[in-house]
Amino acid sequence: MQRLVAITEPKGDEAIAGELGDLAKLWANGALFEVANAEGRWLFRSEPFLHDQPSLPRATSTDSVFFTTNLNFNQYRVALAQVQAGGRKFEIHAAVPTEPFDQALDRFRVIEQEALPLLVIVASLLGYWLSGKSLAPVGRIIRTAEQIGVENLSRRLEVPQPRDELRRLTETLNEMLARIETSFRRITQFTADASHDLRTPVAVMRTAAELSLRRSRSEAEYRATLGKILETSIETSELLENLLTLARADAGAIGMEMHPLELGEHVRKAEERAKILSSDKELDLVLRVPSMPVWVRADAVAIDRLLLILVDNAVKYTPAGGRCEIELLRGSEHAEITVRDTGLGIAEGDLSTIFERFTRANRSRSKEIPGAGLGLAIARWITDMHGGTIGAESKLGAGSVFCVRLPSSASN
Repeated sequence: MQRLVAITEPKGDEAIAGELGDLAKLWANGALFEVANAEGRWLFRSEPFLHDQPSLPRATSTDSVFFTTNLNFNQYRVALAQVQAGGRKFEIHAAVPTEPFDQALDRFRVIEQEALPLLVIVASLLGYWLSGKSLAPVGRIIRTAEQIGVENLSRRLEVPQPRDELRRLTETLNEMLARIETSFRRITQFTADASHDLRTPVAVMRTAAELSLRRSRSEAEYRATLGKILETSIETSELLENLLTLARADAGAIGMEMHPLELGEHVRKAEERAKILSSDKELDLVLRVPSMPVWVRADAVAIDRLLLILVDNAVKYTPAGGRCEIELLRGSEHAEITVRDTGLGIAEGDLSTIFERFTRANRSRSKEIPGAGLGLAIARWITDMHGGTIGAESKLGAGSVFCVRLPSSASN
């Protein structure tokens, strides 16, 4: 309407009134409008505006104003606004009947009242079906989880195909089950191995005592028997101590006191112990320690035990007249301890398992050497607790090399 007024304005008010009349004929049963010029004279008014009725407010700005009123006993939604055309102001009132909208709203209410119960039923059934379909994997997970026990820890939950949160949850639960299975197997194996290794010394002590009590024996025989029992009890005590160390380590019950430590002193102490352990073998012991201090942050007792395990193994598995070397190297970021021997050596296939508990390489060749296969497991645990690494290189019949690397530290 504003465009029509702007186009027709140069022809004068009569032309505007004529164009508005033609436009009104097109909307005979729809919108109503009236237009006044700047002097307030109405150029055109639709029929309902001519009847007696409360006068409409006048537009005072170009912003449209909306309100609802009755025109000729019918309700209309009215918009008032001022427009500019050819430098002149015109006031436009436009009205649209609300009855079609009211009728549509009434029809919608009727449809809603009639269809709402059906929609609710359909929505409920659809929701029930969708929830059952979406929760079906959860049900399978629950049923599978209920069936998993000690006897079938290797069983896993079914992983859903869609890559959603439920799939991630299932994969996480399967990873947790794998960790539980690994831990349970380790505990079971630990218990079985510990029972096996404890059964032998207990049987030896019991048999020795029973044999000595069957008849009277000389003092020398009693002493020999008691010596055997004492030797076996010492080995058993060492085994129990190692078992307790590993058990407490698994439970996180051992706390180490980390302090700056001069590693050279402890390596020299380990070399002195190696001399004592090899006194009856006449081994050639070689010690290489740098002149400058080598500092690490470590627990002194744990480091001494780590070094003792390595030199004890080197001495035990090196035949008489062999050679053992202990070397300490100082690096920019790590201190490196190397223990070499010319002993029995380790088969290549056993190198990957020597740091596991109750593992002894070359059992056929070392069956007469005492031990339960816990020393290197403890050595690896001590190294891990210090943030270091431990590795081994060996060749059967040509000796072994064990290397420990620990992070270097300042002296204070």
